[in-house]
Amino acid sequence: MNETIKKQLNHRTIREFEDREVSDEVLKTLLDVLNKTATSTGMQQYSIIRVKDIDKREKLSKIANQEYLKRCPELFVFIVDIYRNKSILEEMNSSAKTYKDMDRFFQGFTDACLAAQNMTVALESMDMGAVYFGSILNDYDSVCEILNLPEYTFPVFGVGFGYPAQDPQLKPRMPMELKIFTDEYERFDNYLEKIKDYDEEMTHYYDTRMSGRRSDSFSKQVVKQFENIIELRKDVLKSIEKQGFNIK
Repeated sequence: MNETIKKQLNHRTIREFEDREVSDEVLKTLLDVLNKTATSTGMQQYSIIRVKDIDKREKLSKIANQEYLKRCPELFVFIVDIYRNKSILEEMNSSAKTYKDMDRFFQGFTDACLAAQNMTVALESMDMGAVYFGSILNDYDSVCEILNLPEYTFPVFGVGFGYPAQDPQLKPRMPMELKIFTDEYERFDNYLEKIKDYDEEMTHYYDTRMSGRRSDSFSKQVVKQFENIIELRKDVLKSIEKQGFNIK
C-alpha cells in the first residue's frame, strides 16, 4: 500500500491547527494540483476565493456558526464560476445564452467539488489537515455579498487547512454493502437492521470522543439532520436565481 492511500484511509477532519503559516511554495504546489483537476468538458467552471480578511472571516464564521473557521491558517471558498466563460462568450461576439442554464451550474458545482477533494488529498500527503465548511451555505445571499460574487457564480463550500494541532479518532463509516451495488440500485427491507452494528459503533465513537456528553447513533443523527431546518437554506433555488441562473 502506498503512502497516499495510507493517508486517505487515515482521513480525519481537522478543526484546530498549529500557529504556522502554509508557505508560498506549498500553496503554489496545491494550486498547481487544483489546476490539473479534471473538469466537465474541460470548461474549468469553478474558482476559489482565498479569504484572508479578518472581518470577512468573522462574518463567515457567524454564518457557519463555527468559531474555529477564523483560526484556520488558510481558508479557500470554492465557487461555481460561469461568469468567466460567459464573459469570454460575449467578447467572442457569441449570442449563446446557455451559460444561464442549470446544466452549466451543476458542471461548475461538480468542478469545484472535484478540485477541493483533489487539493485535500494533496495537502494530507504533505502532513497537513483540512476541514470542509458546508455550513457557510447557511446564508447563501450573505456569502455572495461578503465575497462580492458577480452574477453567474455561487458558493459551494469552504475548505480550511493547515498543520494539525490535534489527532482526532477515525470516524466510523457505514458498511459498503449499503453503498455499492452492481448494475442496479439495491433496496433493503430493513435499513435499521442493516446498520445496527454501525449505530452501536457510532454511539461508542461519540461516547469516547465527547466524554459521554453526546451519544448519537447514526440513525438518530439522520432524524436530527432532516428535522433541523435552517430557514435560509430552504430557499436555495431563489438564491441561485438571484445570481442569474435559469433554474427552470
